[in-house]
Amino acid sequence: MSSAPEPRGQLAFDELGTPLRETTFVVFDLETTGGSAEEDAITEFGAVKIRGGEVLGEFATLVDPGRGIPPEIVALTGITDAMVYTAPRLEAVLPAFLEFAAGAVLVAHNAGFDVGFVKAACRRFGYPWPKPAVVCTVRLGRRVLSREEAPSCRLSALATLFRATTMPTHRALDDARATVDVLHALLERVGSLGVRSLEELLDYIPEVTAEQRRKRTLAEGLPNEPGVYLFRGPAEEVLYVGTATDLRRRVRQYFTASETRRRLREMVSLAVRVDTVTCAHPLEAEVRELRLLAAHKPAYNRRSKNPRHAWWITLTDEPFPRLSLVRRPREGALGPFRSRGRAEEAMLALQEATGVRPCTVRIPAQSPSARPCALADLDRCGAPCAGKQSAEDYEPAVHAVNALVAGHELDALHRLERRMTELSAAQRYEQAGTDRDRLRTLIRALDRGQRLSALAAIAELVAARPDAAGGWEFAIVRHGRLASAGVARRGVPPMPVVDALAAAAETVIPDEGPLYGAPAEEVSVVLRWLDKPGTRLVRCSHPWSEPAHSAARWRTWLDRADHAKNTLTPQD
Repeated sequence: MSSAPEPRGQLAFDELGTPLRETTFVVFDLETTGGSAEEDAITEFGAVKIRGGEVLGEFATLVDPGRGIPPEIVALTGITDAMVYTAPRLEAVLPAFLEFAAGAVLVAHNAGFDVGFVKAACRRFGYPWPKPAVVCTVRLGRRVLSREEAPSCRLSALATLFRATTMPTHRALDDARATVDVLHALLERVGSLGVRSLEELLDYIPEVTAEQRRKRTLAEGLPNEPGVYLFRGPAEEVLYVGTATDLRRRVRQYFTASETRRRLREMVSLAVRVDTVTCAHPLEAEVRELRLLAAHKPAYNRRSKNPRHAWWITLTDEPFPRLSLVRRPREGALGPFRSRGRAEEAMLALQEATGVRPCTVRIPAQSPSARPCALADLDRCGAPCAGKQSAEDYEPAVHAVNALVAGHELDALHRLERRMTELSAAQRYEQAGTDRDRLRTLIRALDRGQRLSALAAIAELVAARPDAAGGWEFAIVRHGRLASAGVARRGVPPMPVVDALAAAAETVIPDEGPLYGAPAEEVSVVLRWLDKPGTRLVRCSHPWSEPAHSAARWRTWLDRADHAKNTLTPQD
């Protein structure tokens, strides 16, 4: 006998979700060269788009895997090297499949396998994963069918049980068509148990706990607006903070099977209330989330709870300055770095590029008399500790650091590049590779730091982005911080709204340091929003520009280094 779902309260009309008969499903199957999404390749796509029991379209193609197909896979699928020789490569097929499946619920038999390959392909070729709802017919079958009725939930077994019109053959389109028949049969079963909507179907899958279902009432009354939500525990403590473009819809997902993270299911079991802060648009929500995370440090959030805990590289204040890692930056510091390891990598590259001494000895201004270290013998240090280099002789190294970080000169980067070329010519490839990776880290840090500093230097910037309904979203940014946010809906004159937002905006008093006291993560969030296509600058207190010799000029080199790590290409 199939098990009935746990009793649930009657849903209001606006909580019923998307009826299954109106839900578009893309049922798909892949054939591959093996079982590892990271190491093996796709050889065939097959997909069927359905809605309301009708087939809307099909998608099928062989894929050239770029490697030989193992004999055991040929025996299983019948797909040979000759068959895929003229087939398109995955980089051509993937965008076509993503377009075919856009906006639909993905369905697969053992969905973790097939979805895993597609997600890995998206990472490999730079496509964002759209995070669709996913239904696995194996898991749904195990939930609906008893062991007596279906001892096995293999696709061939279920296709036979439900008398599918197409039987699986280990070819992608045939298997997808067989899965369509299995899905329809399973949906008929759950329909008789009262599962009528997509949300209820996802809620019915086993991973959702009884505690999650009972707490669905916590989402009642929440607005369908963008904003921030806070799960609170029995002592009013903040357990978790998140953002949403639709607060009600997002919070309800925590009480369905779409929430599979064990940590957050545990959080839901402790929660007694959900508070929300509605926001004008997603940028304001992101910034408010960062500020709430810093204020409450919720136990169940894993990131952004310590916005001041980034690492920075700075020069020490002594006669012969050296590089040091600090938490609180001062003017001229390089950063921010999320990890100490990355900061140390960049610091090593900066030392090699500029000639700043790598030791930590504090050297007096007058009559230094220490014994030189091995680096002096290797001509990698001028030995100021032994009096072999005066403060005036050492000054060019300090100037090179400051000029590189400020974006005034790029000579130091060219020196590192020449060193890599020399190492490669001498067949010292391992050391050349190490230097290349350090240079990549340094360039990224310089580029990011210079862009953040340029934004934080602006006393006031007003920007606008078109919304999806013909209106405008506005942001008032002061020294890198979001000081005010608002919208002008379609038909509302925008400039009076801008003036009102600016008049009511938060006063920001700049502090010391390259970001004028603003948290690096907040400046990064604001910068990403400003960088999006379609954003317009309404006005600026002074021109927003980057240094003439910023690390941005090395982005082409960086792209080449990222795509060919073992190739040392000279900078144009």
